[in-house]
Parts: sequence; structure tokens; C-alpha cells
Amino acid sequence: MASDLLSAEVRERIARLDLAAQTLVEGPISGLHKSPFQGFSVEFAQHREYAFGDELKHIDWKVFARSDRYYVKQYEEETNLGATFVVDASESMAYQGERALLSKYECAASLAVGLGFLLQRQQDAAGLMLFDDQVRERIPPSAHPATLRQIARTLGEAQLRGEHGTPDVLQRLAEERKRRGFIAVISDLLFPVESFLEGLGYLRHRGHEVVVFHVLDPDELDFPFDETTRFEGLEGLPDLLTEPRSLRRGYMEQLAGFLEQVESGVTRTRADYVRVETSVHPGQTLARYLNQRRVRRHRK
Repeated sequence: MASDLLSAEVRERIARLDLAAQTLVEGPISGLHKSPFQGFSVEFAQHREYAFGDELKHIDWKVFARSDRYYVKQYEEETNLGATFVVDASESMAYQGERALLSKYECAASLAVGLGFLLQRQQDAAGLMLFDDQVRERIPPSAHPATLRQIARTLGEAQLRGEHGTPDVLQRLAEERKRRGFIAVISDLLFPVESFLEGLGYLRHRGHEVVVFHVLDPDELDFPFDETTRFEGLEGLPDLLTEPRSLRRGYMEQLAGFLEQVESGVTRTRADYVRVETSVHPGQTLARYLNQRRVRRHRK
């Protein structure tokens, strides 16, 4: 499965798109993203008075002509982006209805590897945190090409298990990641929403830029079942044999409330919310999101 996660279509759709951080990020090397540290690099930031030892080439002679005083141009450095993909590997992610191209987990893994490929192209660092009811695998962010292969292999070999994905991993990640960076949470979010949003809040408070890819199967969105159906229990729940038509109205009402709670809660934390349907190719989903980021960035 690992070799299939980054399909030619995913590569083609994202190859020309940049994942430039919308918030200030920190990194140890020069890259494509604005840093809060100021030096003599690419983009002008401000003037300051000349001090002994400053290089003469940085003096703004136009300002000197107007004020008869020496001022030095300061610039914003560019820095690399450190990204972590937080991928849900709980048992509910195994679901794949008839209309879906991939299971929810396969879609999530493809999104992570697609983003990793893009980050590697622009010399940024990518890492992985794979979780269910606990953290199962952890790969520290790195820009080394071998890291993307390791991420793909880890995602491809994962065994889906565990009762409920736990959002506690977000709080742990916020405590561990000292540098501000980019966090992509990829999950069906079938766990306590309040605790999940609290974890997002920790990440945002620490200055991380966060996007939530909410992965859903079409069956979960419109509940198309008509005949008597046996629903297989996942994550410790028992099987259920029932008449779906009697459940549909209540299900759709609860679903609408759940989606509203999640999307509005994520938006309140000032993170990005992206609803992902497994009937849509992951390459299309990534291309749409990255284009939206580009448009937003150019409006600033």
C-alpha cells in the first residue's frame, strides 16, 4: 500500500502549488517561509539607525539624503517550515462504502504523503504522529528525502485498531513542539469534540498554524441505507441489526449538529477546516485547499 499512497494524479495536481506558511514560522535554515527573526535577507521589514560595524551596503542612502542621518535597512529572513501530520489510525477509519474511492484511512494517508511530497520539494521538514487510543508511531520532522519514504512506509504498514482516537495527542504535541510550525490533523474526528477543540486551542496558543482535514465517507453524510441492515460495530461497539429508515431522521439531525459543532469550533480557534469526502480523489482535495491558501495569501 505504501507505494500507492502518492499516486501520479496527486503528484500532478500539487506539483505547482506552494504550501507557504500563513503565520510566522521558525526554522534553522533558509527556506521559503517568513520568520519572526530579522536579518539581512529577502524582504524589507524596517529601518534602524546605523551602528558601528554595520555594513555600508545596507545603508539607505535615500533616507540619508532626506534626513542627513544614517539608517540601515532590515529585512525579514526566510526560513523552512516544520510540519507534522497527525493521522488517525483508529478502527473507524477503515470504513469504505460503495461510492468511495478509498477507505477513510487510505484517503488520510494519501493526503499526508501528498503534503509531504510538496514540502520535500520546497526543502521543508515533514514528520508524522500516528494515533488511535494512544500514539502508535512518531517520526520527527525532517527535510531528508528518506523521511518521506519512512512516513509512507509507516502509514502503509499501519494496523487499524483501538477503540477511539484520542485528541490528547494534540496537547502532547503542543507541549513537545517548541518551534512554531504547521500541523495537519487528518481524521474522521469520531471522538469527544470538546476535548479535541481544547487540544487545537493549545496548538494555536503556541503559535502553530493548523489545518483539520475532516475525512468522511459519503455513507456517513447521507445515510443511504433502506433495507434491513446489519451495521458492524467498530472500536469496541457491538453489531446492530436494524431497519435504517426508522433511524435516518435522527441520524441526519445528529450528523448536522456534529458537523456544525466541529466546523464552527475549529474556525473559532483560527485553524483551517477542510471537509474531505472519500468519493473525491485526494489530489483534487489537496489542489483545492492549496489554491484557497494561495488566494488568501495574495489578498493579504
